Amino acid sequence: MAIKHNQQIQKNHFHKDWQRRVRVHFDQPGRKSRRRNARVAKAAKLAPRPVDRLRPVVRCPSIKYNRRVRPGRGFSLAELKTAGIPRKLAPTIGIAVDPRRQNLSEESLKANVERLQEFKKRLILFPRRNGKVTKGDASAADVKAAKNGESTVSSTLSVLPIKNVVEFEEGPIGNYKGDENAYRKLRDARSEARLIGVREKRAKAKADEDASKKK
Repeated sequence: MAIKHNQQIQKNHFHKDWQRRVRVHFDQPGRKSRRRNARVAKAAKLAPRPVDRLRPVVRCPSIKYNRRVRPGRGFSLAELKTAGIPRKLAPTIGIAVDPRRQNLSEESLKANVERLQEFKKRLILFPRRNGKVTKGDASAADVKAAKNGESTVSSTLSVLPIKNVVEFEEGPIGNYKGDENAYRKLRDARSEARLIGVREKRAKAKADEDASKKK
């Protein structure tokens, strides 16, 4: 409804009890200990199974962050196929699957296939029924050791961590020395790349001018 006449504010419900709606965080230390106890209880409940799933190694998006790697949502179907793991079996043995993800490079495919194969080597798969061992199940000795807590793993990241390793390639930046100005080098290289056409045109015009003077 439009405001008319003396421009009064229509139905101004400003008498609210704001004190009842103020949120304080005096319970932060208690909630911290509660979360910790919940994590411990979850690990004990799932033992000897890890509390998290195996995640792939992916690059962060954008030019700013793509030098870093981080855990991804799930392994692609191509990675599972190359590693020899059926796509329906993977979620049941603690492997995260993302059917939408695509491999855009051989490097990422190879790295994640190696990660899956390393996981398969460490995997202790219990039989679904006692006394009925099927293909892929662990031996009785491994199952017994896992139940006794000798080979219990609380997190897959603790066994197969994802680390950012800094590697310098051969080139003007890779052979960097402390007394060199890396910023100046980058700016000069950028300037040369941008002005290559202008400088060639200028040099050609100067050469033509010198040739005409000689005549």
